[in-house]
Amino acid sequence: MAARWGLRGKSVVALLLACVLALVPAVLLGWKAMEDIRTHFGLAYAKNFTLLNQQKILAPVIRELSLSRRLAESVVTQDWLLDEGDSERRTRFFREVEGYRSDQQNDYSYFVIVDASHHYYFNDSTAPLSNAPRYTLSPDDPQDSWYFASMASAEPYNINVNYDAKLKVTKVWFNVQVIAGNRKIGLAGGGLDLTSFLDQFISRREPGVTSMIVDADGAIQAHPDKRLIAYSSGTGTGAAAQHRIFDLLGSDAERSGLRGAMDDAEAHPGEVRTFWATLDGKRQLLATAYIPELRWHVLSAVDLHAAQVLDSRWIWPLLGTLVGLLALLLLGFAYTVELLVLRPLRALRQSAKAIAAGHYDNPMPKARGDEIGELSQAFSSMAEQVRRHTEELEDKVRERTSALEQANREMAAAQKKIGDSIDYASLIQRAILPDRQLQASLGEHHFVLWKPRDVVGGDFYIYREGSHDSLIGVVDCAGHGVPGALMTMLALAAIDHAIDSVQSHDPASILRETDQVMRGMLSQEQLTQALATNMDAGFVRIDHDRRLLHFAGAKISLFACDGEEVREFKGGRRALGDKRQGEYQNIEVALQPGWTFYLCTDGFLDQAGGEHGFGFGNSRFAELLRQHARLPLGEQARVFAASLAEYQGERPQRDDITILSFRFE
Repeated sequence: MAARWGLRGKSVVALLLACVLALVPAVLLGWKAMEDIRTHFGLAYAKNFTLLNQQKILAPVIRELSLSRRLAESVVTQDWLLDEGDSERRTRFFREVEGYRSDQQNDYSYFVIVDASHHYYFNDSTAPLSNAPRYTLSPDDPQDSWYFASMASAEPYNINVNYDAKLKVTKVWFNVQVIAGNRKIGLAGGGLDLTSFLDQFISRREPGVTSMIVDADGAIQAHPDKRLIAYSSGTGTGAAAQHRIFDLLGSDAERSGLRGAMDDAEAHPGEVRTFWATLDGKRQLLATAYIPELRWHVLSAVDLHAAQVLDSRWIWPLLGTLVGLLALLLLGFAYTVELLVLRPLRALRQSAKAIAAGHYDNPMPKARGDEIGELSQAFSSMAEQVRRHTEELEDKVRERTSALEQANREMAAAQKKIGDSIDYASLIQRAILPDRQLQASLGEHHFVLWKPRDVVGGDFYIYREGSHDSLIGVVDCAGHGVPGALMTMLALAAIDHAIDSVQSHDPASILRETDQVMRGMLSQEQLTQALATNMDAGFVRIDHDRRLLHFAGAKISLFACDGEEVREFKGGRRALGDKRQGEYQNIEVALQPGWTFYLCTDGFLDQAGGEHGFGFGNSRFAELLRQHARLPLGEQARVFAASLAEYQGERPQRDDITILSFRFE
């Protein structure tokens, strides 16, 4: 199943990768084409949207401007402004202007300023009619500068967005000069509510589109963000310097470009000019159209990626169709792979399994004229060769198996002989150890811990009984196993000869004589320097009458402990048979009650164990003596063996181990 699905899956993945590799440039090209289409339609969208805004703005503004000019050009208005104090003219003026307001369906406000008295008259639908001045303008009041600038202007009218702090209203004001003959006698006009104006033309925004109105100098007259409007800019008071469309652009080049587009739009009224610029941190398309009647530019900033330039509803069906086609392509490819590749391969696999099971007569798949057919033919030829080679190998295996079984039998017989010989050597080695003599003489006042690393070893111990004294000793011969065991035989013979030669149990004399005998025995042999023939030894003579102990050692120490204090009596620094002859002297020790003595080879002290694999060591051995020296010696033997096993853990035994302990009460 894993192989079947694996090959099918890999084939489908390969096709999918090929499709992806083909789709990547197609997607990149399609994306580029989409961007070009978006830009093309975006330009048309920006132009149409700007022209639409131009018409939306132009209609109410032209209507309001026409009413304002009609008010300023009325003979009734001019007569009253020439004689403000005439009550009849005043009544006739307010009756006429109230008729204007009643004709308007929407809110209509108007104002009149008498230049002779600077009186400001204002009425709207929010308050009852008043024919009294609202306030009087002053040339010294900065808030009234718009009026004096308008009167001084050569233009007959201006349109101004301003907040009147005295009336506490913000409107789009239409200021028209009232001229009687050749003399300017006042100012008259109306006002559109700025909030309604913005709601109608600015705040009703399309996604991704920002609509603005700016004058010819770039001063912002209308913007969704009222904080950016340049109030009083239309009167020529200089307020336009603070809020200009150019200040919102990102660079001087963009400002120059927009200025050129606006100049071009002013030269071609009714046409839209476009320009790319960075606005609000985004690259946007700016479209501007000029309204000559108002001397305003209608400006639209379009973010092509946020605006509804294209209808995206057709994109999802197209993507769904592409995904469906890709799925059908993959399914068809998978079925083709199954029919032409996987089925023949499964048949070939069944034949391979049969051959692997030893059924070489299993039929091969039918011949085909393609690569799988060639593979089947090659596999059939290989199966025939495997069958023939298998038969030949089986014959050879039977022959080799028979020879190997005979060799194993011979090896087992030889191994049994060697094992029997080693067991016999172990029996002999055990026989030379003075266990019965020690038990008969010392009994429970001694113990021996003897652990060869192999079946036989190079450690042994001696005991000799005299008429007034006893000789106890341990010997550690170089080597392990059979070589070490053979060295023990040679060493024991040398020690016996030394005891007979010195005619006493003096430890130092025995060590010196044994050293001479060993050197004499081995000097005649042709031994290489790689073979170690030296040995460590420690002898103790117990003088029962005088209650004294004499000790001499060759690299073996005598330990004594009373349960509180541990004493170490060190032997000579050189082993017997060493390259340089050692010096051995007796150490006299008084036999005191409560003291236990220990002769120990280095196998116990050097045994690796613990967490870091260090040797057992003299310090740990001394602490072991201090804790258990007062126990019966038989129990001490068990404690020493258990402590060593616990410290050793799973690590192998390094050397032969021998401890001979004794105590005299």
